Amino acid sequence: MTLNNQELSLNIHNNRAWFLVLPSVLLLAFVAVIPLISVINYSFHDIFTQESKYWVGMEWYREILGTERFWASFGRSLLFSFLILLVEIPLGIFIALSMPKNSTLVAICFVLMSLPLLIPWNMIPIIWYTFISQEYVNEFFVFLGIELDWKFNAVHTWFAIVLMDAWHWTSLVVVLCYSSLTTISNAYYQAAAIDRASRWSVFRFIQLPKMVGVLMMAILLRFMDSFMIYTEAYRLNAGGPGNSTMFLAMDLGEDIFSFNYGPAAARSVIYFLVILTVSWVFKTALALHGSREA
Repeated sequence: MTLNNQELSLNIHNNRAWFLVLPSVLLLAFVAVIPLISVINYSFHDIFTQESKYWVGMEWYREILGTERFWASFGRSLLFSFLILLVEIPLGIFIALSMPKNSTLVAICFVLMSLPLLIPWNMIPIIWYTFISQEYVNEFFVFLGIELDWKFNAVHTWFAIVLMDAWHWTSLVVVLCYSSLTTISNAYYQAAAIDRASRWSVFRFIQLPKMVGVLMMAILLRFMDSFMIYTEAYRLNAGGPGNSTMFLAMDLGEDIFSFNYGPAAARSVIYFLVILTVSWVFKTALALHGSREA
């Protein structure tokens, strides 16, 4: 039975279906919006107890943004995220391209690669701490001509943290890239074979354009997660040696542990604004990419 134009118009302008998402909106407000408003409110107060709060305005923001410590931690966090993206994105693409196609081996590969993603996040640094503390690991690096000293050498500590994160999260990039590769029609590969296109040309003009969307999503997810690194660096070497691995999240953690709730709230808001800005940039880029494809 077909609808006439009047009934169709009523259905199009009927917004009552939005009530179906009302429970989700209420849940989001409870777990995200209300706590965020509370944190913003705390960032403008000097808090001794929950009942003793004194308005200080922008004092915590001026104090935090005016310190060299904040900008040093901010720079280290950006550097770490850059290194993570530099390692995990190309490595994930390479593994996705190297995986078998249309075979039972695909399931085995996915299971093996996804195992690190199933490990609780707070266990990752403990596992790696135990691993790199073994004598045979040191002997292996000595064999390579490297005296591994991740406790007192800042470069070695960074190497261990980057390696730990790459082991944990590269699988996510692989899964996203492989999912986009499976949507490419065989007709494109057949046309490339007829034209005798090189392997690089196939990647450049067929596979990479198809992966752009998921790659931008992977970059955003990995940036957000790596920029908020805390547990790995704290459990491995507590921000050391010196302050070489003190990231923004660790500065925030120190304020919380010291019961400096006002400065901690201000740091959280600054942190949130940085992540929000980056997310907006990626959202805009994704929208532009979508409009070009359309």
